[in-house]
Amino acid sequence: MQLELYIHIPFCVKKCAYCDFLSFRGGREQQRVYVEALLKEIQARSTQENLKGKQVVSIFFGGGTPSVLPAGWIREILDCVRQCFSLAQDVEISLESNPGTLDREKLSVYRAAGINRLSLGCQSTEDQELQMLGRIHTWQQFLESYSLAREAGFSNINVDLMSGLPGQSAASWEQSLRRVAELQPEHISAYSLILEEGTPLYEQQEQYAFPEEEEERLMYESTWRILENYGYQQYEISNYSLPGRECRHNLGYWTGTEYLGLGLGAASLLENRRFSNTGDRERYVSLCETPGMLEEQQELLTEEDRMGEFMILGLRLNRGVSSREFQEKFGRSLQEQYGAVIEKYEKWNLLVREGEYLHLTREGISVSNQVMAEFL
Repeated sequence: MQLELYIHIPFCVKKCAYCDFLSFRGGREQQRVYVEALLKEIQARSTQENLKGKQVVSIFFGGGTPSVLPAGWIREILDCVRQCFSLAQDVEISLESNPGTLDREKLSVYRAAGINRLSLGCQSTEDQELQMLGRIHTWQQFLESYSLAREAGFSNINVDLMSGLPGQSAASWEQSLRRVAELQPEHISAYSLILEEGTPLYEQQEQYAFPEEEEERLMYESTWRILENYGYQQYEISNYSLPGRECRHNLGYWTGTEYLGLGLGAASLLENRRFSNTGDRERYVSLCETPGMLEEQQELLTEEDRMGEFMILGLRLNRGVSSREFQEKFGRSLQEQYGAVIEKYEKWNLLVREGEYLHLTREGISVSNQVMAEFL
């Protein structure tokens, strides 16, 4: 059985204006206390019966900004994971990072520790947009970090970009896309800004002029066309890669691979049970050696839940949902379970069947939330 690990590092230099993730600033002492607790949780989790015999195929350090920690601590965490879990020989190990938090020494330690995929937060190539978002770096600093990563030997790099920003036009978005694509990272994640309640950008949104809905639609449609010209294949609604360089960790999420979240607030899905660790830092540190006590928001997925999630997550992928896999997993056909919904959206040219796969059309992707909601 395959297993993915997500490791949450909640610290960052400063919180971005759009961010509602569980993250905050912290000094070295706070960070070390957290890392010690994380190491204890890793050791305790690995002894659980429901994890025995499972092989880890991907590890993802997310945050926050994992690269704010001393590189040796990241190596220490990975050493602990290797001691406690069985890792696949070709395990994908990703680490999120921000320009301004990387240097040659850190990148060298990451490579030596076995990290083989680096995700660089860029968001925009326009300094004015970066400043508005509360990012800690400029476009030039991003270029310097990207160059350092290549020099350190990273041959699998993702770059994050964000559309729908205040004051952004389809033309400025296209410029950001082209600038990044010309660097030829192996992977580009191109997300649309979502205003999350409680964030500074949400609270101050009346001060900004956001792109109109039609402009945002043009941005999305231009993304896959432009990136296709640079050799990128769209394999998921917001993700593009050079051939064969898809993010295996995220593919696991979208195809139903079990995952274990380690760290503050981290989410897990094991044996049809979804749960999250506590988001309270003091409680996490005090209970890290008894992981069962950390768990909150527990939910046991019913057969209906699992089928709905299979459809929603699978339809995010360009290839879509496999009717064969659905039959094997649930003992019934797609037509039997969702025939009426499928036929409705086929008539509207939002869904199409090709061989064993059912997938969204280009028109369907633009209204994907509406289509997916029908499978819940």
